Amino acid sequence: MVKAKKSLGQNFLRDPKILRKIADFAEIKKGDTVLEIGPGEGMLTKILLEKAGKVVAVEKDLELVKLLRGKFKIEIKNKKLKIIEGDILNYELRIKNYVLMGNIPYYITGEIFRKFLQNPPSGNQPASITFVVQKEVAERIMAKDSKESILSLSVKAYGTPKYGGIIKKGSFSPKPKVDSAIIAIKNISKKKFKQITPLTPPPETPFRRAGLTTRGEPDTEKMFFEVVKRGFRHKRKLLASNLGVLRRVLSTLGISENTRAEDLKIDDWFKLTSYIKSEQK
Repeated sequence: MVKAKKSLGQNFLRDPKILRKIADFAEIKKGDTVLEIGPGEGMLTKILLEKAGKVVAVEKDLELVKLLRGKFKIEIKNKKLKIIEGDILNYELRIKNYVLMGNIPYYITGEIFRKFLQNPPSGNQPASITFVVQKEVAERIMAKDSKESILSLSVKAYGTPKYGGIIKKGSFSPKPKVDSAIIAIKNISKKKFKQITPLTPPPETPFRRAGLTTRGEPDTEKMFFEVVKRGFRHKRKLLASNLGVLRRVLSTLGISENTRAEDLKIDDWFKLTSYIKSEQK
């Protein structure tokens, strides 16, 4: 065991029952390649090696890299495990058909989701993601209070989130200030963005676009997130005000005129983006 480094956001999880629960929730198959972020002392890595065909573990802490290379000499020699020293945010991965896992540092959660969902290295999104994150973050993604957020919509645009349960803060060493939770993202792809197509016939009601359009054929994925961010610009304001859209336009799309951004579900945001795309034709 090594001493956790606060600067790297390290909180080690050593309970074998919880670690196995995380691995089971990921539904790893024998032929899978797992990319593990921050393997730490290798407690989860050991279980993943039992379940997967291959594990690629990226660790930033040189002390832990040395520990892992000593602990898993045989697995490394047999090419069952590859240990990479480096920062996952800078790592240019060249793996296809992989599963992403990790007990990730809380302060880079958002950046990791963006990297692997929106801008995946070499264009390769993971087949699924299973992370241990702050309980509050997991609940925001799941929209447990029925209120969506930019984070929850950013995840749901690419896949289906599933909640795997709470991990109490006392299970970690050192103990963090808050509880954690297991969350998985399944069925990951960019297929949903293909449904952003101009409406037929084109809408007759004018839409005041408030700077959302560009000349020429727009990037629908980029446009979708511009619409979402614009919708959440002022949380207390109605969606119509934030987007600069006449309220009757929302009614045309089956959306309440008095709705706020947090009340809209993912499919409503795709409909709104399709509407904007229609007006560019």
